[in-house]
Amino acid sequence: MISEEPKIRVGVLDRCREVWGRLNGPFLVQGRVFSDTAFRAENCGGEVTLTFFPGQEVLRGGEILFAPLGASTFTLCDVTIGVQFHWERKEDQVFQENLLLLARGDGSLTAVNEIGLENYLVSVISSEMNPGAPKEFLKAHAVTSRSWLLSMLQRAAGTDGRGGLPPEMIDREGERLRWYGREDHDLFDVCADDHCQRYQGITKILPGRAAGAVEETRGVFLVRGDEVCDARYHKACGGLTEHFANVWENRAVPYLTSVSDSPVRHPPVHSEEEAERWIRSNPDAWCRVEDVSILRRILPSFDQETEKFFRWTVVCDREELEVLLKEKTGIDFGSLRGLVPLERGPSGRIVRLRIEGSKASWVVGKELEIRRWLSRSHLLSSAFIVSVERDKTGKPARFILNGAGWGHGVGLCQIGAAMMAEKGIGAEDILKHYFVGAELKKLY
Repeated sequence: MISEEPKIRVGVLDRCREVWGRLNGPFLVQGRVFSDTAFRAENCGGEVTLTFFPGQEVLRGGEILFAPLGASTFTLCDVTIGVQFHWERKEDQVFQENLLLLARGDGSLTAVNEIGLENYLVSVISSEMNPGAPKEFLKAHAVTSRSWLLSMLQRAAGTDGRGGLPPEMIDREGERLRWYGREDHDLFDVCADDHCQRYQGITKILPGRAAGAVEETRGVFLVRGDEVCDARYHKACGGLTEHFANVWENRAVPYLTSVSDSPVRHPPVHSEEEAERWIRSNPDAWCRVEDVSILRRILPSFDQETEKFFRWTVVCDREELEVLLKEKTGIDFGSLRGLVPLERGPSGRIVRLRIEGSKASWVVGKELEIRRWLSRSHLLSSAFIVSVERDKTGKPARFILNGAGWGHGVGLCQIGAAMMAEKGIGAEDILKHYFVGAELKKLY
């Protein structure tokens, strides 16, 4: 564990051919002061080549650090948010503290924001959710995000007692199981997008609740015994959260087990018949929110574009799905014959799915890989049941996926937790509901 606030390195742009930005106030760069100026960086011969405008002053180096003088900020242009998700777009974003530009050996650049953990969290909370959401929810989110980050840093460093990061793929004949961690993050601790935690600088921060929620929980972590909790979260569980092992590596995490997102207990899903009943039902759950005005207070604007998430339907034309699968996987399935769930978790999320075709049949997992194979971006979750519409010859014409929830389903359900706070439930009780057996501890 730690006793003081750490500095972290956030990868905002990675493997870019060039980086454009602006200094908003004075910065110290290689012993010189530059202020209120635009800049362009590119990788020339393995070095960062930095040009300031106007004046065309040029600096070079394997890495270049921008250190703010006073409260100066910097802007990075064309930052992609929602990478490979259906809300993907580019934004200009403003950041505080240090900027580090790094040259990669492949001729690309990486832009890293070096920042204190607590300032980082204010941005995360404001980027993940609407900063006008209930204060007790934002406090619960701050503790969750802070805990996940420290746990991840300790895991990556191999100081968590488990020997560092685990393998992230099982690939054998006819079966491909994959889960996603920090496999691409070699020059920074976390990325700035949904792969880790949304971090959009100070662009989305509004005065008030988010900063207050972080300050009121400063240095507070979820712990179990001597371990900081690997506190995961997602948008909406659909009524039941999921076991950790069904989404990531095969190990039990006592505080990341399935719970009902409700004041009443819902039985876990054990069979295809139970999955059918569960997903076609409309159970009482905190994340079942039908009042659009409440969602506007909770969700950031681009998440509000996803109107159906508690229960949803996707219709897949067979021929289009055949083309998509070949593009995504390189596997020619031929004529698709079926999508067959082989293993589910207690939330109804599919862990292993068999895709049957006239030329090939493959088993795919885990949760996120299934979502990626069956959609141009991602399905909202892998908690779905499959029905088939057939043509006159009996051949599948369309696959209809009826689904539940939004995200992997492990840990804190963001919309559910926000609704708990709306009903007057405090941050500590929210956290103890989703992270069974965890306690809160102030470490600095």
